[in-house]
Amino acid sequence: MTTTTTMNTTTGVPDLYPSRGATEVSVPRQDPVVWGAPGTPGPISLTDLQTYERDGFLAVEELITPDEVAVYHRELERLVTDPAVRADERSIIEPKSKEIRSVFEVHRISEVFARLVRDERVVGRARQILGSDVYVHQSRINVKPGFGASGFYWHSDFETWHAEDGLPNMRTVSVSIALTENHDTNGGLMIMPGSHRTFLGCAGATPKDNYKKSLQMQDAGTPSDEALTAMASEYGIKLFTGKAGSATWFDCNCMHGSGDNITPFPRSNVFIVFNSVENAAVEPFAAPVRRPEFIGARDFTPVR
Repeated sequence: MTTTTTMNTTTGVPDLYPSRGATEVSVPRQDPVVWGAPGTPGPISLTDLQTYERDGFLAVEELITPDEVAVYHRELERLVTDPAVRADERSIIEPKSKEIRSVFEVHRISEVFARLVRDERVVGRARQILGSDVYVHQSRINVKPGFGASGFYWHSDFETWHAEDGLPNMRTVSVSIALTENHDTNGGLMIMPGSHRTFLGCAGATPKDNYKKSLQMQDAGTPSDEALTAMASEYGIKLFTGKAGSATWFDCNCMHGSGDNITPFPRSNVFIVFNSVENAAVEPFAAPVRRPEFIGARDFTPVR
């Protein structure tokens, strides 16, 4: 089912991707996947850019070195064991185990992770894909210890960032950098290759302060079982594994998720979302209020 373009009633910006209405809708992607001009210099080869454009993701076997992994992993451990960090609203706690699940805006509370954001191997790839200067829309460390850490249900990040943060267009890219080994058993990232070319607008209104619940367990913005079955049948599912230091770059509209980790082996990563400075957030398209800035940034200063 398709739908017509509406307007963001607050800002007058066209709403190319309606969601959170009475029914679930499917809309063909109306934005490029790779925004940079062909042949633009950068860390990504032409072949890899074509793979990213086709599949919506790109796996890099070693984005950072083992020595660097050790530095970032120590910083992750320092943050999650710091009582002040745990008490901060930017820390999300697992409902059952009461352990830290995620720490947001990590590039602002840690100079170690701030340096990673500014690393040309990282931000250079984002600029190359998005064809402009970029800013950090969101950053976080995800901690997935063994024996029961919960997963993230199937979703498109852009659906949430559009509906609740006000990102107008699909000009946003995420990178997940592994700080522990990703096995095929410890709750790794799953993506439906090619799903980035279809926007699935979810049914149901956005509750006020939805983020408080959704960061622990996704509810609003969750596709129906029927839609997920159809997409999985069409696109298949790719599970990402790799050693610490490997990375997965993926388009904001990829349908993705991860399972619980019931193994003894932890799975932790740093997650950075780069948005084009030419795609700065406006008012939410389908939520009563903005989410807090530590989740959806309102500082559009380019990363330098």
